[in-house]
Amino acid sequence: MAASVLGSTCGPLRLGVTGLCRRRPPRGLWARARRLPGLAGSGRSVAAASGSGASGTDRYCMELLRKRDYEGYLCSLLLPADSRSSAFALRAFNVELAQVKDSVSEKTIGLMRMEFWRKTVDDIYSDNPPQQPVAIELWKAVKRHNLTKRWLMKIIDEREKNLDDKPYRNIQELENYAENTQSSLLYLTLEILGVKDLHADHAASHIGKAQGIVTCLRATPYHGSRRRVFLPMEICMLHGVSQEDFLRQNQAKNVRDVIYDIASQAHLHLKHARSFHKSVPVKAFPAFLQTVALEDYLKKIQQVDFDIFHPSLQQKNTLLPLSLYVQSWRKRY
Repeated sequence: MAASVLGSTCGPLRLGVTGLCRRRPPRGLWARARRLPGLAGSGRSVAAASGSGASGTDRYCMELLRKRDYEGYLCSLLLPADSRSSAFALRAFNVELAQVKDSVSEKTIGLMRMEFWRKTVDDIYSDNPPQQPVAIELWKAVKRHNLTKRWLMKIIDEREKNLDDKPYRNIQELENYAENTQSSLLYLTLEILGVKDLHADHAASHIGKAQGIVTCLRATPYHGSRRRVFLPMEICMLHGVSQEDFLRQNQAKNVRDVIYDIASQAHLHLKHARSFHKSVPVKAFPAFLQTVALEDYLKKIQQVDFDIFHPSLQQKNTLLPLSLYVQSWRKRY
């Protein structure tokens, strides 16, 4: 049986909302959470979350995010009102790049789309954005918060390199990909929140790496259905596991040990991120709400003994909005 505790180097795995049993939230918290704009998931809710004066481009970004990155959508709803539209634009930009790989049949077409976004970012910083909804909203965010161009370009460059259908050679290569995509996204979110702090940046780096690792794990069944495996080869070889084992949804101990090792690394990054908790400005905490969803997945995969193909891992967490609201109320990450 695969190890029952994630990460021998990081002690027993304690998942779930941090401190939830120690302090009771106020009565009626669930009712208040349900009243958050957009949690119902309807088009009317999207319009409400945008505000009565919201533009069509703003609503486009919100709807794109709600459909393609629901967890990111929920996290963005809990940001301060003056940061929300910029966060939606930033995450919609990330969605546009992320879906290129699965929406093209030839790498050449994917490269052309990446080049479009690279030129779009150049045009945004020249105050000449193309008439594309995400580009227009991203331009507004850049103007409003003076966002660093380098982070946007890093996301594009890394997504472009990832167009090749090649597995990661080792966990470090996966972490590097996560740093240049997910962590860059968090650095920009911190800028939107007006946070300039070294400890917050360190936490963002580790949370982004954890996000990238968990995303890779969560996508494994989907990739397997398309005859693709992207899990780090070095860890697979260490346990004598082949790509074919994942394509056949083999549930042997050595296959689960591969997943255990990868999940342990994600958990370790979360632990490192939280080691900066007392030094990170409270203003930065909303940027890190995604740790709730990360912990939820790591807890579930532990409960099924690291069976990456277990049906329960594909089920939507209906309590996620409440969990995010509680975490936001507690001002923790």
